[in-house]
Amino acid sequence: MSEPMPGTPIVALMWEAKAAPDRAPDLLTWARARTNELTPAPLRHELLRAPGDRVLVIAWWPGAYDADVPELPDPEGELLARPVHRWRFESLGTDAAPPSGSRDVT
Repeated sequence: MSEPMPGTPIVALMWEAKAAPDRAPDLLTWARARTNELTPAPLRHELLRAPGDRVLVIAWWPGAYDADVPELPDPEGELLARPVHRWRFESLGTDAAPPSGSRDVT
């Protein structure tokens, strides 16, 4: 997917699941595969993991907060220790920090 026009609203979808005991690698593989199958593809996506066998996917899409965009489904029940959590956020842009060690010279 190409970059959105400046000023285009962006919505971020977060999907988080906790793996059943001994199933964290399987849940991570499942989440990676499902994220790569999203159609259309998001502008950007990121896959993260955390202690407690948690997997998080964040996907950014062009559109307003209530835009109709694809979401990750729930995996098979045997992969999960609890129901999936989902959140939706509206992007307010990015604030890039200056590179480490740089200084403002005026």
